Amino acid sequence: MADVTPDALLALAQTAGLTIPDGDVEQLTMRFNAQLEALSVLDDHPLDGVPPTPALHHPLTLPDHDRGAAPPLATDTDAPLPYKPITELAHLIRTKQISPVELTDQYLQRIGEHDGVLKSYITVTSDIARAEAHEAERKIAAGEAVGPLHGIPLGYKDEFYTKGVLTTCGSIILSEFVPDYDAAAVERLHDAGATMLGKLNMTEWATPLTLEFSYGQPVNPWNIEHDAGGSSTGSGSATAAGLCAGSLGEDTGGSIRRPAAYNSCVGLRPSWGRVSLYGMIPGVWYQDTAGPLGRTVADCALLMNVLAGYDPRDPYSANLPVPDYTVALDGDVRGMRIGVLREAQEADFLNPEVKAAIADAAARFQRMGATVGDASIPLLPISGMINGALGSGRIAQQWNWLKDRPQDYDDSVRLYSLLPALLPSSLYQRALQMRAEMRRQTIEAISGFDVIISAYAGDGPPRIDDTKKAPRSKEHALDQLRRFNFGSPATYSAMPGLSVPCGFTSSGLPIGMHIMGDRFDEESVFRAAHAYEQDTLWHTMHPPVGSQ
Repeated sequence: MADVTPDALLALAQTAGLTIPDGDVEQLTMRFNAQLEALSVLDDHPLDGVPPTPALHHPLTLPDHDRGAAPPLATDTDAPLPYKPITELAHLIRTKQISPVELTDQYLQRIGEHDGVLKSYITVTSDIARAEAHEAERKIAAGEAVGPLHGIPLGYKDEFYTKGVLTTCGSIILSEFVPDYDAAAVERLHDAGATMLGKLNMTEWATPLTLEFSYGQPVNPWNIEHDAGGSSTGSGSATAAGLCAGSLGEDTGGSIRRPAAYNSCVGLRPSWGRVSLYGMIPGVWYQDTAGPLGRTVADCALLMNVLAGYDPRDPYSANLPVPDYTVALDGDVRGMRIGVLREAQEADFLNPEVKAAIADAAARFQRMGATVGDASIPLLPISGMINGALGSGRIAQQWNWLKDRPQDYDDSVRLYSLLPALLPSSLYQRALQMRAEMRRQTIEAISGFDVIISAYAGDGPPRIDDTKKAPRSKEHALDQLRRFNFGSPATYSAMPGLSVPCGFTSSGLPIGMHIMGDRFDEESVFRAAHAYEQDTLWHTMHPPVGSQ
């Protein structure tokens, strides 16, 4: 296939009704040609009869788990107060050993001391946090009924509407946008008693990469020269560094799990439809999910007890009962079937140290009584090549801004958003077919296991400077597309996926293990993740930033 010329690309853009800034033409043409060449892989696979269905219908019933009462959760660790798990902080508040005001003030103080370096927050809501903390303290003193998160200070990704508080989605375009209502996820956390410390930094419009952050460059608390992951960037770094007790994130293609892996905390992408998206700025409707980040698996399970549930305001919300996810946290994996994802372990770009960490995790599961086997999703290695064709839902959400204000976009975000709008619809439909075929393989793979494990990323978090380098050639752009995302099967299949700390590279950078379960079977994911966590010490370690 002959490469498209810049003039031909501009003609395509004119037909699509888009204006391409002069400075973007060369880079966009190169990436467009790389994407076209990458999609030639579609010709190697029989797709006749494969329906290009973006999303699956929700099941009518939940997986059958009968596990009895919830086990005791951590309430007496030796962690410093800002790093204590939410389960312990909630206990200390309920038993009046600490006050919500004291706890909130400590987190606000830490934000003041450390966020000048981390840049994990866009907006710090000190007055709101203190007012909510005083009200929480009043209720405790009065003996009133309190929720499971009573007095717990949390941060929210700036993609979620918050009534009366600036909500930017990381974009300068929304630098003055103040919603008049709360997102459903924020509502649920508030109703459970949480206090809001502020709105957390993120990549612009929740895209995978931003070159120039409008509200400050976030950094990784384990090494400030390294990336903190995206798009829920601040959610990962603030949680890991003890600048909040936990946080709310959003995951379209990995935006909770990546920052969890890069910052050595726990992040769950729930099943698609499990958490309401009402009041969340959308990206791709059939992949967007909202979910928790915490420092322990139990914290994420507790947050999910609050976040999960049907919401008639969200047309994609699943009308299914919500189990008590903490019931699964008994540390017992005897009899569980755990698959190790072969294509991830065999990836040529996988750091050998990361590969060894996953092999060690598999051996731990086996020693704990699980049955460990080989899982395979043959199409996984081409997922990066088809993913670039599937972003047209994002441009539909931002059509007018991309037409009228392209100069107000970060260069990388603008190119990422424009590219799928220029691809032929036939390629988009065939990419959807390939996505559906990969989903079929994933459903088949998980049917033989309770969970499937892999690394989340091929290496530790990259240097920030390296993320700022645009592709130098079409071959370089193709190489980036070939570095597939090990978490894509959960994304494409509406399944839950969780990243849990799994060690560090020899250079001290975090490694995250990805655990994927069947649709609406977060319980098996939590069960495996918690058992692994309790058999290791990774969750007890704290990053240099914030620990001084």
